[in-house]
Amino acid sequence: MGRLSVPKDRIRIVLLEGVHANAVRSLTHAGYHNVVEHKGAVEGEALRRLIADAHVIGIRSQTRLTADVLATAERLFCIGCFCIGTNQVDLAAAKLRGVPVFNAPYSNTRSVAELVLGEIILLFRRVPEKSALVHAGIWRKTASGAHEIRGRVLGIVGYGHIGSQVSVLAEALGMQVRYFDIEPKLALGNAKPCESLDELLGVADVVSLHVPATALTRNMIAAAELQRMRPGALLVNASRGSVVEVQALAEALRCGQVGGAAVDVFPSEPSGNDEAFSSPLQGLANVILTPHVGGSTEEAQANIGAEVAEKLIRYSDNGSTIGAVNFVEVALPGQTGVTRFLHIHRNLPGVLMAVNGVFSSRGLNIAGQYLRTDAEVGYVVSDIDGEPEEGVGIRRALEAIDGTIRVRFLY
Repeated sequence: MGRLSVPKDRIRIVLLEGVHANAVRSLTHAGYHNVVEHKGAVEGEALRRLIADAHVIGIRSQTRLTADVLATAERLFCIGCFCIGTNQVDLAAAKLRGVPVFNAPYSNTRSVAELVLGEIILLFRRVPEKSALVHAGIWRKTASGAHEIRGRVLGIVGYGHIGSQVSVLAEALGMQVRYFDIEPKLALGNAKPCESLDELLGVADVVSLHVPATALTRNMIAAAELQRMRPGALLVNASRGSVVEVQALAEALRCGQVGGAAVDVFPSEPSGNDEAFSSPLQGLANVILTPHVGGSTEEAQANIGAEVAEKLIRYSDNGSTIGAVNFVEVALPGQTGVTRFLHIHRNLPGVLMAVNGVFSSRGLNIAGQYLRTDAEVGYVVSDIDGEPEEGVGIRRALEAIDGTIRVRFLY
């Protein structure tokens, strides 16, 4: 890779919230040395000042990049979410500013799966309530209500990357696995699909949720669903807080309909470690509550740091948008003997013709061209033979095209 319209040593990258050192190592190894790190989240005017001259920003889950905040970052050309979710970013506003957003949707899969399996074992052995009693000075040794997981039926709702890995680990320990997903999924091992959520709730000794936050999954486990579970069955939610109606779960736990629960995600979560937390599930026996740490292992953070940094580098270096969550995805080949112009625009008729007119009017040959659009935005990448002497002039001509959002060139 040669030069960029903004040289690498001038591309300012701001990383917030203690992004793993793997990210910095990857960026500096790729030639990006202007990296600024902040350990915590930043908000308000301090955030606006910090990103005012940033070309790339990396965050985790606490920093909020709203439309207003993004409007102050005129140089920003991509965002890295060093986590799974991207709800903290106004994705639509970023797209309309020509800013792809990248995340790491699968790098913490193993960490979440291990936590879920560990919690299932603890719940079946009724460890949470026994631990609380011992902490209170009460010695109550009994086998009553404690069970091995071998032979028990695990019902997995959502058989994606995490759900399927939980399935494999659980089966290795002797559990019988049933699963339900709204999309047809190939079973791993001896797992068997259920035709409906109701069927799964009726056969499972423990239900583990692994679904995204959508309108379809909002409160998908509420009072009616909890009543359909086998009496005394267990519930684990390490997916999204909006999936379970927690007040109904608390009531089901109190009356014994649900025999125990492990919850890592909540409908309302503190914005930081200094903010108090409150939930109807607090203080209930045989309940494990954790502060959204399903993917919070050093191994997961290391994987996330490397994965997201690589996506940022690939986009900055050659314009590839594979893995972007808010942007059309274009996989681009490497460059040899060409100058690459990246043109992001509103999806209007005639833009491609105007782009090509800029090149043809200068007698430039297009060696390769790639175009993807959605309803709002188009992305055209043009490889021009050689290194045109007026690269900056060409960029300005492309910027003058009606509907243009952002232009970069790489050579």
